[in-house]
Amino acid sequence: MGGIGTRTVDTTERLAKLRELLKKPENNVKAFVVPSEDQHFSEYPAHSDERRAFISGFNGSAGCAIITLRDAFLFTDGRYFLQASQQLDSNWKLMKQGLPDVPTWQEFLSKHLKQGTRIGIDPTLISAVDAENLLKSLEPRGSELVSLQQNPVDIVWGKDRPPRPHNRVFPLDVKYAGESFQDKLQRLREEIANKNAVASVVTLLDEVAWLFNLRGTDIDFNPVFFAYAIVTPTKAILFIDDAQAQPSIKTFLGSDVEIRPYESFIPSLKKLTATLGANKEKPMLLGDKTSLAVVEAIGEENTVLIPSPVAAMKAIKNETEIEGFRTCHIRDGAALTRYFAWLEEQLDEGIELNESRAADKLEEFRSELDLFRGLSFETISSTGPNAAVIHYSPDPNDCAIIKKDQIYLCDSGGQYLDGTTDVTRTLHFGTPTDEEKRAFTRVLQGHISIDTAVFPTGTSGFIIDSFARRALWQEGWDYRHGTGHGVGHFLNVHEGPHGIGTRIAYNNTSLKAGMTVSNEPGYYADGRYGIRIENIVIVREAKTPNNFGNGYLCFEHVTMCPIQTKLIDFSILTAQEKEWLNSYHAETLEKVGPLLRNDLRALQWLERECSPV
Repeated sequence: MGGIGTRTVDTTERLAKLRELLKKPENNVKAFVVPSEDQHFSEYPAHSDERRAFISGFNGSAGCAIITLRDAFLFTDGRYFLQASQQLDSNWKLMKQGLPDVPTWQEFLSKHLKQGTRIGIDPTLISAVDAENLLKSLEPRGSELVSLQQNPVDIVWGKDRPPRPHNRVFPLDVKYAGESFQDKLQRLREEIANKNAVASVVTLLDEVAWLFNLRGTDIDFNPVFFAYAIVTPTKAILFIDDAQAQPSIKTFLGSDVEIRPYESFIPSLKKLTATLGANKEKPMLLGDKTSLAVVEAIGEENTVLIPSPVAAMKAIKNETEIEGFRTCHIRDGAALTRYFAWLEEQLDEGIELNESRAADKLEEFRSELDLFRGLSFETISSTGPNAAVIHYSPDPNDCAIIKKDQIYLCDSGGQYLDGTTDVTRTLHFGTPTDEEKRAFTRVLQGHISIDTAVFPTGTSGFIIDSFARRALWQEGWDYRHGTGHGVGHFLNVHEGPHGIGTRIAYNNTSLKAGMTVSNEPGYYADGRYGIRIENIVIVREAKTPNNFGNGYLCFEHVTMCPIQTKLIDFSILTAQEKEWLNSYHAETLEKVGPLLRNDLRALQWLERECSPV
């Protein structure tokens, strides 16, 4: 989630070498596109695939770089405006997507480059959907996309580029998964039949991991491994590195799954397309994030691009997964309570702690919990002005000292065999200002508004996003990020296709019972402080007195960690909101308190913070 520090990287030499490669006859392009994603469209790629971060120096999770023979542009969203402005050197122009008159990177290519421009791309790193849309927009200007045989950023990176990982892969017991991989394959095969297709190609790493009940450690914080899969009505093929296909994996998958080398995926696609007789009437099903390279290997006429059926299946958690979310969040709440109690004591005693050392202590508390398998993202431990950097993470060698007279924002999470956590709490260990209290209270009111929402079946997160912002809007405040993202079950902390936010794409997927989503409104005063309150909630069926239409939905919160009442301006909090706060704290104390019997400091802190208001 976060990126290390905010230091600037000198990219002069890297850009010069890249431009020389773009001019070579075998390339002959005037611009080159460097997206954030890898060939599996992972939001958080392995270090070997962090091409955009290498060439630009900006290491936030979202962004796209476009390098021309003279200029360099970095496009990112509001979460990263401040971080990017601090990390980019003078070679780059920051394009703040979402602001008036700022184009998307796709619009920039079609409207701001000269007519007849040859634009270089790596076909493994651009989706077929994006490529098709770009081609249509470039055609009137006589410009074209050119697939390069080798990514020039990789050449510039050279021997310093880290190798692609191939770490151990392990099965996830059905007692945690709640459904066998055989049953999941059968559900996917039913979808293949419903779409009159011959096969489904699965290219996203979290989808492969979920489908086969396997997990790995190839990408930091994300329990996934490099793999592809092809599922037909009678066969399931998993493409995985030979070193990762251990005997235990082969035994677990048995005769239900054929294992082939990872590198054989593209050649196998071409052969299988012919063998299955794929055509326009009986196509291969591809998710809408599938790369152009995969579509070209199959033949565009033999494919159909649709919202991934595996993503839709994965998004709705079964009852075992939901219970896992509940229990892991209670344990996680105990670790957070121990941490905040410890941190307060350290600061009260005048002990100097920087943001990174504090984050390490939180990880230590989490590591002692049952079923813990690592962090779910890099901890955002931020004090004062750094808290205004939405996805900031401290550099261990150069970060701020946590001060009692500044707001402290901590966004963190853990990976457990029974679930994934992601929680943000904002605290002040001294005396907050009236402005800070008012801002915190407005954020809290937005959080409560989402938590208590009841809405008709078929409603999307795009529709309810304004619930979280209404209180802030009364002050003329807002925040430049979504209100909520899907959360994987012992998988990626960010998952789709649903979410709560202003992105119109969220309107394509309605919220459904069993989906998990974060509830995290915020407010950020650049250069001074930042505030965010985040819980994970589960979409559930609501019991309403009446049932006009097709039923109603609501949210069940599972995060159990106190919300600091010291930061609340009670003059603007309603009676109903106070009642919610007291109820939430009573629930938190009841569930987390028994886990703290051996830590009196933490238990006393929890009891104090959960006191009724």
